[in-house]
Amino acid sequence: MAVPIHSKFGVLLLASLFAGPSATLLAQTGSSNAVPSIVRELPADQQIMQALNRLTFGPKPGDIQKVRAVGLDKWMDEQLHPERISDAAMDAFMAHYTAINENQHDLLKQYAEMQRTKRTAKKDPHSELANAKTRADSMAFRKELMQQFGGIFQLGAQLQSERIARAVGSERQLEEVMTDFWLNHFNVYIRKGGPEVYYLADYEKSVIRPNSLGKFRELLEAVAKSPAMLFYLDNARSIADSNHKTLGSAEGRGRAANLARFRRLEAAGRLNDQQKQRLQQLMTRMPQGLNENYGRELLELHTLGVDGGYTQQDVIGVARAFTGWSINQPAQGGGFVFRPDVHDADEKTVFGHKLPAGRGMEDAEDVLTIVSRSPATANFIATKLARRFVSDNPPQSLVDRAAATFIKTDGDIRETLRTIITSPEFFSQAAFRSKVKSPFEVVASAMRALNAPPDSTSRTALAVGYLGQPIYGHQAPNGWPETGESWMNTGAILNRINFGMGVAAGRLPGVSFNAIPGLDTLRAASRAKQVDAVVASILSGIASPDTRKVLESGENPLLANATPDDIARAQAAASNADGETPMTDGAGAMAEMTPQQRRAARQNANTKNVGNRKQMLSGRGLGAVPQLNGIAQIVGLALGSPEFQRR
Repeated sequence: MAVPIHSKFGVLLLASLFAGPSATLLAQTGSSNAVPSIVRELPADQQIMQALNRLTFGPKPGDIQKVRAVGLDKWMDEQLHPERISDAAMDAFMAHYTAINENQHDLLKQYAEMQRTKRTAKKDPHSELANAKTRADSMAFRKELMQQFGGIFQLGAQLQSERIARAVGSERQLEEVMTDFWLNHFNVYIRKGGPEVYYLADYEKSVIRPNSLGKFRELLEAVAKSPAMLFYLDNARSIADSNHKTLGSAEGRGRAANLARFRRLEAAGRLNDQQKQRLQQLMTRMPQGLNENYGRELLELHTLGVDGGYTQQDVIGVARAFTGWSINQPAQGGGFVFRPDVHDADEKTVFGHKLPAGRGMEDAEDVLTIVSRSPATANFIATKLARRFVSDNPPQSLVDRAAATFIKTDGDIRETLRTIITSPEFFSQAAFRSKVKSPFEVVASAMRALNAPPDSTSRTALAVGYLGQPIYGHQAPNGWPETGESWMNTGAILNRINFGMGVAAGRLPGVSFNAIPGLDTLRAASRAKQVDAVVASILSGIASPDTRKVLESGENPLLANATPDDIARAQAAASNADGETPMTDGAGAMAEMTPQQRRAARQNANTKNVGNRKQMLSGRGLGAVPQLNGIAQIVGLALGSPEFQRR
């Protein structure tokens, strides 16, 4: 956090983003683990605000009144049972996503056909691809492919658009929040290459969403069998080492034995030309040995946690148990397949449990049961859920109670979550507006606050990337950061302020502050009345004196006084909008530049003209910071305020 903040408001903004109401409570109690009162600390309306900020992607106009009318506890119970909530409008909206709606097997077959077309074109001396001399030539061939396989070229953009659209428009908001939680917990990177994007089409729809509030053991197995995860963490390539017995066909065992024999001859330098050719064929057709990637991440990131007490031998045992869990070829429609001829059929020991020799899929299924019922897994999942829904550093007493529910209910996610969101800690002053929103949450909550419809284009999804969190764009399997400090620095704050102004200017499809009941009638009202109305509708009636001063004056000092270094950090924070470089820390991006790059960034940002300075903050987001006035200006400043940036 050694990032300079210029202006008093900038200091207050950053401090308030991290401190929040919890600072006062800690000063009073001296500990964040104080024994919770059996009475909810928050007043009734703040309890509703807390629930709407945590169990949804932000309140829409009128939501507080609706929850008050239904009753908070009844509304929360309804959200815990999404199958009881009609989501007909969202279901109808999904018709826009023609590629996503295709069967995954059909998508994979189209992908395989496209790959064959490209290979054939490369070999054909008369084809445009084989004769391509320039980038324009290559683009011409790509255009031909798009005409022939247009639908599948849209898939990646539709996957990203659909995620944010559901977050904005679904009535089953808690299911959306939990889907987002598990997609991050079981992270898959869209740019892995090959057919990964086509596997992702089914991942959210058939694996994560249906199990987001079910039994953890069922969710874990669905993820383990998903082509998206099998490809991403390379388990589809994992086979028994040559010194272990396998199951299955004599043909499969023969291929494995031949591969092992040829490798031994190769190591001894005794392969003839014919044998070298045969070895190459075998290596092309078969995976290359035991791969520990999935086994390690299953333990470290998916279940037990890094401190879960496993050893390297456990990792190897788990990896051996999952050999043979693979994927059908794209031309066959993809899909999970168990390959007995490459499964390690020897005896294994995992966490002291012996897995007998001669078995198949039962080995990995037993592993999933063992780790899903471990107290370490209960603690790990309870901690992550409490961190998402309560605070960055949740009280251990709450984690312990949630973990106990997890164990008692055999990993029932709904009941574990119920323990957390009905707890005194959830409704404490310490938790109220203590969480910094992720970029995904900022964009979704802004759309909802302005009563905007879901967007079927790529614009809203690109805005999420502009703020530093491209959808499906985190390369490492650990997922996006879960705590506020990872998202906050001067560059990120400047981009968020710029985003708020762009949204208020109507630069996202379907967005207009006129959709907020009452605001459109206040164009001729005094500035003070306009500010009061915006605070009531967008900030739920809560704004600090400093925020009110900014709204009344019409200028954010942090934006107006941005230095060249601040602007360079903002550009760096937005530099991963295309998903190539998962990075959330603009200061870190600045630090990783060479001295020449830093000087160039500062030179580009160095201008005395405030208007030009604002243009430099545009990045690849919503364009240059617009010049607004009246209610639109107040709305934009409110969306960039500390109060809106927290939930």
